[in-house]
Amino acid sequence: MSAPRVVSVAAASAAARAGLQVGDELLSVDGRVPRDVIEYRLLVDEADPEVMVRRGHEEFELVVDKAAGEALGAEVSSAVFDRVRTCDNHCEFCFIYQLPKGMRRSLYLKDDDYRLSFLYGNFTTLTRFTELDLERVVSEGLSPLFVSIHTTDPALRARMLRNERGATSLRWLRALLDAGIEVHGQVVVCPDVNDGAALEATLAGIVDEYALLSTVACVPLGLSRFSTEAAMRPHTTGEATAVVDVVEQWQTIALDLLGRRLVYAADEYYLMAGRPFPETERYDGFPQHENGIGMARAFEAAFHGDHASAHGVKPGFFAWVDGAPAQGYRAPRAPGSPPAVPAPGAGVPVGVVTGEYGAAVLRPLLAPLVTEGAPVRLVVVPNRFFGGTTAVTGLLTGADVSEALRQEPAGHRYLLPDVCLSDDRFLDGATVDQLPRPVEVVPTDGHSLALALGLP
Repeated sequence: MSAPRVVSVAAASAAARAGLQVGDELLSVDGRVPRDVIEYRLLVDEADPEVMVRRGHEEFELVVDKAAGEALGAEVSSAVFDRVRTCDNHCEFCFIYQLPKGMRRSLYLKDDDYRLSFLYGNFTTLTRFTELDLERVVSEGLSPLFVSIHTTDPALRARMLRNERGATSLRWLRALLDAGIEVHGQVVVCPDVNDGAALEATLAGIVDEYALLSTVACVPLGLSRFSTEAAMRPHTTGEATAVVDVVEQWQTIALDLLGRRLVYAADEYYLMAGRPFPETERYDGFPQHENGIGMARAFEAAFHGDHASAHGVKPGFFAWVDGAPAQGYRAPRAPGSPPAVPAPGAGVPVGVVTGEYGAAVLRPLLAPLVTEGAPVRLVVVPNRFFGGTTAVTGLLTGADVSEALRQEPAGHRYLLPDVCLSDDRFLDGATVDQLPRPVEVVPTDGHSLALALGLP
């Protein structure tokens, strides 16, 4: 187990007063060796913690003079100090298996760790969950958690996960809900596997057995050109339409039975089906915004000035891999993305860089600017690196963005959404300063885009 290493110390904080420095390793707090940043936070939340520090070849103890509940003011290098609990499922639709060779090693780590579910919103199947894990989640109130359900049919779930424990691991979901833990669910819908009648049976099973779930997202499988699973294929337009219809039917049923919609379809389904997105109020506050549920409507509302809908997007598809959490368990990671910059002057042409799905959302928002003669345009980047059905902006690589920008004129402003980046790098390892045109990195929400375009 590695010790947490200090990566930043806030000025005038308790840590700074005690003499903690960047690079210090924290061997123990009050005699306990923290396993993860959750336990670390709980330990340093106490009054006057005694911290055993390793600095270079020297080990010594510091007593930090602070009140209970006062922030320590020291950020550490990772979320988990012991070994990340890796996933022992072998799902056909798993995107990690569809990565090409030669990318940085951290991207190939396939986790099934409830701690990362709590910290970052990662989805866990619970196939490696234990009684001790349940005890810790309940006693420490580690909520919310995010659980991959996929189907409530035990045999089908075991088949989809390629893990016999998939047939029984939803018993932990039942236990979490019974203990009052807030849980959000997910169903990755695969054509000819768990769609159609199987999807209806799953939603019926959820309403019947797991009605205490806060939300359930139905999302499409993602396929890259590197997939080797012959049975996995994209949805047809008709299949996407059918998923939307089934979800909306079960929203009505859930409203009647539970007083809330419970289940939601991903924005991608509405794009694939050519259907308008539901109205903002039908997303009930966007509780699964980062999972692509209502992202388009939230973006639209924030773009038009509804700042309450200005949900940010967690930077980077693999954000948890490359960054440590900032203050608070589920707060944005530090350092944050650069803020949006107001337009420097009228008449400067602006290119908004986006993926193909992002373009479908942005076109109607930017159309009035274009028709009024404002020099604003979309720079739509096809995802040639991953290919397949990968059309979301968050999976764009530096290579594809560079290819698109080479075709664009110099001297214009180019706005790049920060969802493309993790730890200031694209998925292929490229950095912003390697792009052929200078870009401004803008937080991925409608309000930030409006500010960057100089809109009131």
